[in-house]
Amino acid sequence: MNKWHQIFHKNTGLSPYVWIVFCILPFYFIVRSSSTIDIVYGVALVLLFFTCYVLSFVSKGWQVYMWTGLQIVISIAMTLLFSYVYFSIFLAFFIGNIRNRAGFISLYTIHLVTTFITINYGFISTNSTLLSQFPFILISLIVVILLPVNNYNRNKQEKLEVKLEDANKRISELVKLEERQRIARDLHDTLGQKLSLIGLKSDLASRLVASDPNRAQAEIHDVQQTARTALKEVRELVTQMRGTRLEDEVHRVHQILKAAEIELAIEGDPKLANTSLLNENVLSMCLKEAVTNIVKHSEATACCVTIEPTRTDLALRVQDNGKGINATRSGFRNGNGLKGIKERLEFVNGNLEIVSTGQGTTLVIRVPNVVNQL
Repeated sequence: MNKWHQIFHKNTGLSPYVWIVFCILPFYFIVRSSSTIDIVYGVALVLLFFTCYVLSFVSKGWQVYMWTGLQIVISIAMTLLFSYVYFSIFLAFFIGNIRNRAGFISLYTIHLVTTFITINYGFISTNSTLLSQFPFILISLIVVILLPVNNYNRNKQEKLEVKLEDANKRISELVKLEERQRIARDLHDTLGQKLSLIGLKSDLASRLVASDPNRAQAEIHDVQQTARTALKEVRELVTQMRGTRLEDEVHRVHQILKAAEIELAIEGDPKLANTSLLNENVLSMCLKEAVTNIVKHSEATACCVTIEPTRTDLALRVQDNGKGINATRSGFRNGNGLKGIKERLEFVNGNLEIVSTGQGTTLVIRVPNVVNQL
């Protein structure tokens, strides 16, 4: 509920002293009457008007329109009985603060029409008091026309600005959340692949220590190089979050599959011409995750990566001859790898198709191509 001293000048843009004058001015018109009963009626109407005015601010729903309608009646009575037309300014201000569009238009129209009719009736009846106030009445009519529309538009703009600010805050939070998830996926994919490669080469080196020390030493050297590469990529992801070309990723995929003793076949050109860097980066990360899953879970001996560009999109097909996956298992549904692939593709309006049988699994990853404008 508003405090009483805030009601008459809230958001009007007018000095509060102007409203004080408008509050005192009706009594000047009333006491000029020669009849005591008229003075009593006038004072009662003024007090009733301000009571209704306060109630219209603190009420809700249909009561607002009831108190406003009663104020319009009192304003008409004060104009006809005491030639005081300035209650119409109070009404103009309040009507402009009504948020409901239909309610605003209805009350604005009623108030405007009744004010015009009442003032014209006073002029036609040659009311000398009204005629002597003609310049001020003309200003009041202008206020009655413009003030409600100005207040309504200003309140509407403020409401839209609040919504826009809330939307911007929400978007900012979503962007931060998406960025955190993206960084988490990138770190998971990058470290997951490299650590898998380190594990595979370490196991191979341990088996070769006795039988083939030279090759074991070479594998240990590869482990060191892979660890350095992983550290470098993590630093790049954290500092620059750079994109990865599909051609470079195919080379790294070849290394990890070779270490896992899985034969790799590449069909198509990994040098992409019509795919944006963002989409190519998404493809690279998806390929990395798909191959990591093959090494970890498939028990495959062969993998085929097919790159199929079309006019509208690019399809990346990753196929292995492993044991396949069961779509009903919770590990498949909730695994970070496939879930991360789907989330990345959704971000660029791509999609993922999964075909799994007892003879292997095929992932079909699609991203839209860049359409060249003619």
